[in-house]
Amino acid sequence: MRRLPVYLVLDTSGSMSGEPIEAVKNGVQVLVSSLRQDPYALETAYLSVITFDSSANQVVPLTELVSFQVPQFQAMGQTSMGAALSLLADRINSEVAKTTADVKGDWKPLVFLMTDGQPTDSWKKGLDALRKVKTGIIVACAAGPGADTNMLKEITEVVVQLDTTDSGTIKAFFKWVSASISTGSQKVESGQKEVGGLSDLPPPPPEINVVV
Repeated sequence: MRRLPVYLVLDTSGSMSGEPIEAVKNGVQVLVSSLRQDPYALETAYLSVITFDSSANQVVPLTELVSFQVPQFQAMGQTSMGAALSLLADRINSEVAKTTADVKGDWKPLVFLMTDGQPTDSWKKGLDALRKVKTGIIVACAAGPGADTNMLKEITEVVVQLDTTDSGTIKAFFKWVSASISTGSQKVESGQKEVGGLSDLPPPPPEINVVV
């Protein structure tokens, strides 16, 4: 079976402490519970969580939805975006099955990256590593006014912005991510097609602004 790998790359630096980090935890719970009600996603979607603060960690390896357990999130430290992108590249390399002459590998991974601040390490080194692996669509979310949308635009052309990092806005983002994963699962299951861009995803709710 060809899996649809999904990587959530989430900023857990000190600026996310309080309401934002609680909202992220609740958002991941909402995302997983709604995907478990979608037969397409249950069949194909596998989920991983990478967090980054003063270092980057894969807190959940690529896991099928039925076995997925929401990790504990703690906000502290700096914003090691470069380390997160390097780790993402490394995990995609080792976890995503490649297509060979005999076997079709996994679908290209979907990546959802969320940050509320500026990188504190050399993020371009991480981006260079990420560009060497094959991904599907990468959606970068600038959460709140402190995030650098120009930097995110260098990582991917699909950048969205949240005006605030309160619980309602972050929850709306994760609901949209969940709907996007469902759409991706349905596309690969029914039409054997992958998500190519923002136009293939459900329209974002009013809390989410698309950065053009």
